[in-house]
Amino acid sequence: MSYKKFTKDVIFLGITQLFNAISGFIILPIITKVLGAENYGIWTQLTVTLALLSPFVLAGFPYSIVRFLPSEKDKKNIQDIVWSTFAIVFFASLIILLFFIYFATSISLFFGCDKILVQILPIIIIFSCLNQIFLSTLRALQKIGLYCFFTILGSLGESLLIILSIFLTWKLLGAIFAVLIIQIIIFTLIGTLIIKKIGIKLPKFYRIKEYLSFSLPTLLSDASYWIVQASDKYFIGFFLGTLFVGYYAPAYILGCSLILFASPLNLALPAPLSKYYDENEIDKVKNYLKYSLKYFLAIIIPATFGISVLSKPLLSIISTPEIANNSYFIVPFVATSMILCGCYDALAQIINLKKKTKITGIIWLLAALINVALNFIFVPLFGILGAAITTLLAYFFALISTWIYAFQKLNFKFQIDWKFIFKSTIVSALMYLIIFILNPIGLWKTLSAIILGTGIYFIFIFLFKGFEKKELDFLKEFLKFSSK
Repeated sequence: MSYKKFTKDVIFLGITQLFNAISGFIILPIITKVLGAENYGIWTQLTVTLALLSPFVLAGFPYSIVRFLPSEKDKKNIQDIVWSTFAIVFFASLIILLFFIYFATSISLFFGCDKILVQILPIIIIFSCLNQIFLSTLRALQKIGLYCFFTILGSLGESLLIILSIFLTWKLLGAIFAVLIIQIIIFTLIGTLIIKKIGIKLPKFYRIKEYLSFSLPTLLSDASYWIVQASDKYFIGFFLGTLFVGYYAPAYILGCSLILFASPLNLALPAPLSKYYDENEIDKVKNYLKYSLKYFLAIIIPATFGISVLSKPLLSIISTPEIANNSYFIVPFVATSMILCGCYDALAQIINLKKKTKITGIIWLLAALINVALNFIFVPLFGILGAAITTLLAYFFALISTWIYAFQKLNFKFQIDWKFIFKSTIVSALMYLIIFILNPIGLWKTLSAIILGTGIYFIFIFLFKGFEKKELDFLKEFLKFSSK
C-alpha cells in the first residue's frame, strides 16, 4: 500500500465516520425532543449494553483478522480465517440470546423498559457481531471503499428507519426494530459479497489457537474499555436516576464525537502496518505512525477547544435547552478524553504489532478499576461532572501506561512533533478566546462561529509554520493525484 492510497483510504474513512456522527446527531434530537430525556436514558442504556456484550461475543476476532489476513496469500487459509471466526462468533451470540430470553423480565425491570425491548436486543447482537467479522475482512483485504459503503449504508439506513418509526408513534419499540432490520439487510448484502469474493467452506479451525492467543487478551481490553467509556451511565442511573442519564448522554456523545477524527486512522492503520512490519520495513511503519498522529492532533486539538466553548449552544441545537443547561459543562472533559484516546490508539499499534495484546488488556483493566472506584466516590459527590472527570483520569492512565511500555519496554519509538503540539494549542486557545467573546447563540450564529474558528486556526497555524514544506508538498501531490 502506497502513502497515496493510505491517505485516500483515511479520507474515505473520515467521510464515513462523519456520516456516522451525523446519523447519531440526527437520532439524538429526535428521541430527546419527541420522546423526552427519560426515554433517551433508556435508549442509551440499551445501546450501552449492546456495546458491552459485543466484545464478549466477538472474542477479539476482528483484531486477529486485520492482524493476520493482510499477509496471507493462500486462498484456503483466508477462507479458514474468516469462516472459523464466523462460526465461533455465531455460536457465542446464541448463548447471549438464550441468556436474555431467560432473564428478560429481570433485565427489563433494571432498565425500566418494556420486556420486548430486552428480547430484541440479543438478536441485534447476533447480526451486528457477524457483520463486524465481514467488515473486518473487507478492512484486512484493504477493500476500504466497500467497507465505507456498507458502513454508511448501515448508519444512514438506521437513522432513517428510526426517525420514521418514532414519527409513526411506534416509540422506542419501533426504534429498536429499525436497528434490527438494518443489521439484517447489511448482513445479507455484505455476506453475499464476501462469499463471491473468497468463497465459502466448512471451517477447519487450523490456526484458531494462534488467533485466540492474539485476540482473547483484547477481549479484556475491550471489556475494560467499555467500563471506562460507558459504565458511568449505569452509575449515574443508580445514584441519580434515569433522568440524569438523559442529561449526561447527549453531552457525552457531543464530546465523544471528536473521536471520529481518530477512527479513520485506527481503521486504516492496522492492515498496512502489519504488512510492513512482517516484511521488516520498520522505517515505513514509523513514518505511518508519525504522520498519522500529527495529522490527528492538528485537527482534534482545535476541535476540542471549539466544541468546549460552543458546548451549550450546540447541545441546545441537538437536544433541548433543559439538557444543555444541565450538562454542557462536562463536554470539555469528555472532549479532552478523546485526545488522549486517539493518542493511545496510535501507541497501541506498536503493542499489537509486537503481539503483546495481554499488556493492553492489563492496562485497560487497571484503567477500568480506577474508573469504577472513582465513580463510586465522584458521582455521589459531584453528580454527572464527577463521571466525566473519572473518564478523563482513566484515559490519562491508559495513555501514559501504553506510552511507557511501547517506548521504553518494547524500545519502539517514532518521532512526535512536540513543537507542533505547542503551536496548535496556543492557536486553539486564541480561537477559543475570540469565540468566547462573540458568545454565539442559535443555529446560524453557532455555525458562523465554527467557520470563523476554523479559519482562524488554519490561518495562524500556517503563519506559525506548523507544517513543514515536505508535508505540504506531500498534501499537494496527493490532491493532484486524487483529482485525476
